[in-house]
Parts: sequence; C-alpha cells; structure tokens
Amino acid sequence: MKELIANKDYEGIRKALSENPLLANEGLPFDEENTTKAHPLHRICDGVFAHTFTDGEAVEMARIFLGFGAHVDGNELVEGHDTPLLAAASLHAEETGILYIENGASINHGGCYGGTALHWAAWVGRDKLAARLIREKAEINKRCTEFHGTPLLWAVHGFKYGGIENRHHQVECVRLLLAAGADKTIPNIEGTTPLEFLDEEDTELINLLK
Repeated sequence: MKELIANKDYEGIRKALSENPLLANEGLPFDEENTTKAHPLHRICDGVFAHTFTDGEAVEMARIFLGFGAHVDGNELVEGHDTPLLAAASLHAEETGILYIENGASINHGGCYGGTALHWAAWVGRDKLAARLIREKAEINKRCTEFHGTPLLWAVHGFKYGGIENRHHQVECVRLLLAAGADKTIPNIEGTTPLEFLDEEDTELINLLK
C-alpha cells in the first residue's frame, strides 16, 4: 500500500482496498529506516510534506481510503498522539485537512506538544485550514500542554522562528484568530506574550497585536 500511495496509483489503491478493506486502517511505515507505523490517512500527509505528490492528489487518495472505511481520527484517539487531521495541519496538507474536517475529524484533539490542529495550522501559516477550523468552532484560546501557548502565540512563533521555509500565511492566521476573539495577552509558560516575540522590523504583526 505504501508504494501505491507513493505512486498516486488511485486504481491500484481501490483494487487493494476492494480485495481487503482492512487495509484502509492498517498502519504503514514511514520508510525502510523509520518503520514506525502510522495510519494511511497520516502517511498521505507525509507525502505532501515530502513533495511526493500535491495536496490535491492527497485529497483524491484520502477520499478513496475514507470511502472504504478509513477512520478519520486514525485507530486511536489518545491525548498526545497525532490524528490524521493533526498530521495534515502540521505537514502543510491543507486541503486534505479540510477533507478530514468534512468527514467528522475531532477538531480540538491535542497531539504532539498538546497542540491542536488550529495550533499547527497557525504555526505553519495555513490560513485556509485555520479559517475552516475557526468556522467549525475550534477552541481559539486553548493552550498547548508543553509550552502553554495559544494558537495565536503559535502563529507568531512560527512566523518568527519556524525558518524561511515555514513562512507562509502566519500573518493572515493572526488576523483570523484576532477576528475570532483570540486573546493576545495570554503568555506562554515562560510568561512571554505573542507581541514580545517580535522585533521592531515586524511592523505588520506589531500593529495587529498592539
């Protein structure tokens, strides 16, 4: 199945799932070196992050898996463990994440670091997914368990410290979160507020957060 996904073999995936529907929820390794298994809906998001295929192609494959009974939240909903939606949010699989939401994914589940999908979408600057999560009543001011940061703080941190390759639409995520009622005064575990992460050249974000 791993090879079928990597090759975007839609018909091959359909055939394999038709013959054995249990494969829709059977864990897959990341690669030969990292044999840790994750749900197929998660592994599809890994392919987007690795540029093996596009987000749109990932959506098509995810639809096939869901049609054959793939569990949209993976095989277990355990705090601290990432669901497919969290994988989509953190791995830039924006449209795939929206598909998972449309299929009933758990919105406020906390995965790695206790961050929700909204935390991760904000950190990587995926504003379309952030907007959809907000529309679905994601918890705007929920604090992650590791850093006690809100999605707003994660958006600012991702913009400032995520590296140039991670800089996408964090500023728009900040706008969306503030418009939805995000509290810009909530600090992280070290007492740092979103505004205090910024330097004087970050004028656009400073003006939003003043």
